Amino acid sequence: MLDYGLTEYQTAIRDLAREIAAKEIRPVAMEYDRDAKFPWPVVKVLAEADLFRVYIDEKYEGLTDGSPIMNMVIVTEELSKACAGIALAFAGTALGTIPIVLSGSEEQKQRWLPDIAAGRKLAAFALTEPQAGSDAGAVRTTAIRDGDHYVLNGTKLWITNGGEAEIYTVIALTNPAKGPRGASCIVVEKGTPGFTFGKKEDKLGIRASATRELIFQDCRVPAANCLGREGTGFITAMKTFDVSRPGVGAQALGIAQGAFDLALEYACTRRQFDAPIGSFQGLRFMMADMAMKIEAARALVYATARHIDRQPKERPTLYAAMSKCYASDVAMDVTVDAVQVFGGYGYMHDYPVEKFMRDAKITQIYEGTNQIQRDEISKVLISNFHSRVSKARAA
Repeated sequence: MLDYGLTEYQTAIRDLAREIAAKEIRPVAMEYDRDAKFPWPVVKVLAEADLFRVYIDEKYEGLTDGSPIMNMVIVTEELSKACAGIALAFAGTALGTIPIVLSGSEEQKQRWLPDIAAGRKLAAFALTEPQAGSDAGAVRTTAIRDGDHYVLNGTKLWITNGGEAEIYTVIALTNPAKGPRGASCIVVEKGTPGFTFGKKEDKLGIRASATRELIFQDCRVPAANCLGREGTGFITAMKTFDVSRPGVGAQALGIAQGAFDLALEYACTRRQFDAPIGSFQGLRFMMADMAMKIEAARALVYATARHIDRQPKERPTLYAAMSKCYASDVAMDVTVDAVQVFGGYGYMHDYPVEKFMRDAKITQIYEGTNQIQRDEISKVLISNFHSRVSKARAA
């Protein structure tokens, strides 16, 4: 791998995450995938290793070393090399935490972040609804003010860490008449009366990750749980995706690298026609393309994460969308090719490479489909072009 100038601390957390992936995740990955179990034993190991602290500021018992997003990316990639579903217990918690970091008051951060940093509580982010997928502005869940509480009614769909997390950052309409401009971000804690969970989804991939529906029926939540001002929830959601999408890119990157490593080993050891199959030019070219794509994706994801950490006041929408979109497309391409390298064996559940292909697909879908990412990218490019033209004319 190229030298990406990781700090001593980042090298340490990378090596630690890599060791946990090898010793704690890889041996059980197929079992958790088969049984669709949530990986609580692994979560405990991650908590004891202080890995949930790497994206939370020291002020709230975290250990960011000033680079929360880069740290999140590094750990997510390493864990995903072994199992992307298990890695989501970590990455999904980061997604649920980001709105608190971005929009929470000092009191709110002190209230929730230390427990997340210690791994005592997992977090989840709740935006998607049955009619609000790619059209995030079509949210219908309401949170109507009643004295010093909000009363929530509605459902959220396909929520990562659903049912397992203790802390949920929920986008709901506090002023339905205003549509998206009337949305707010409200923290709802597990166990709150009126807050229940639907069935656990039976998924194609990332099966070790819990995905559930959230159901709110006259759920009363303290008004003090609103992050930021009322009506800023949609802005918080979009800013959250700006920060979290490189994490999806890192998950995809880990999936691609994990599949490639298996394919390379197989190509070097599997013999046909009295020679390793890696000696045949057709397969060698395929492996070269896989390796190039992975390294290009890593460069983009890492550069985006660093940019976000170094320029926290600048909206990184363009590069966040690029890193998520490109890395997830690479993950799909590489895992399909990895199955091809294995031939018939690659199609069997007995070999782990088919799992990587199943896990890869979701990275092209969640946190905005790759069609949505391309739309976001083009909007920013066109807007930047018109801005440059206006400035040139003004000069």
